[in-house]
Amino acid sequence: MYRPDGPVELRPVGEVEFVQGLAAAAATGLYGPCRAASAIVGHADLKLGDRVEPVLQALQAASPNRFRGIRHTVTWDPHPDIENREKEGVLATADYRAGAQVLARKGLSLDIGVCFPQLPELADFAKAVPDLTIILNHLGGLTRVGPYANKDNEVLPAWQQGLAAVADCPNVHLKLGGIGMPRLGFDWHTRARPIGSEELATSIAPIMSYCIDQFGATRCMFESNFPVDKVSFSHHVLFSAFKRFSNSYLASERAALFHDTAARAYRISDG
Repeated sequence: MYRPDGPVELRPVGEVEFVQGLAAAAATGLYGPCRAASAIVGHADLKLGDRVEPVLQALQAASPNRFRGIRHTVTWDPHPDIENREKEGVLATADYRAGAQVLARKGLSLDIGVCFPQLPELADFAKAVPDLTIILNHLGGLTRVGPYANKDNEVLPAWQQGLAAVADCPNVHLKLGGIGMPRLGFDWHTRARPIGSEELATSIAPIMSYCIDQFGATRCMFESNFPVDKVSFSHHVLFSAFKRFSNSYLASERAALFHDTAARAYRISDG
């Protein structure tokens, strides 16, 4: 729902305008009890540097009560069969960091996606903008297919070390999701009979546990990543698996994973 014309940098404003309309319609109660989109994350190109400010102002104007920040995925990998969203080293560029500083000054958050080899770069970036709330998506970009297939003895230690470096940055939160994407290296999307929640909970436990051990429950949040993850399992199965997996955690930790971390990171009020 980007705007079809006008300045390229302002076209993502159309997406926020659209979701704001849906949220306002839901808030009337005419369409049932669901209250959609308490918070909205849009997009702006941080490579604009200081020139990103009018874009952020336009996004805020499109949703004065729900807009919370932007998502700018910066995935890059040297292997040609891995999809790139950005150029190499963008997190270290002066323009991207200047744009991030504008975001921080306005009290907005940054959702970000990387390929796992970029995690050390993300740690350096997070330290350079300590006042910026950063939400790292999809388990830090773990990939176990293509050039990274059958290399768990190399891939998992690299992912773990990179994630630990990012966890040392207190301004970064981690989304525990996206595990249904085929790039994670599981076979769930190929099965004739879909995986159930009990087996799924067991399968995801090593990865999820490591993430929570590094960040703590108060900086982690369960993530659905639907409809993308639908290729591997249903929404109900995923959240049942989250419940099974987290059953051994304290009640306060489970509250953080399912609700409190997200509410704090995105500044969502229950009222």
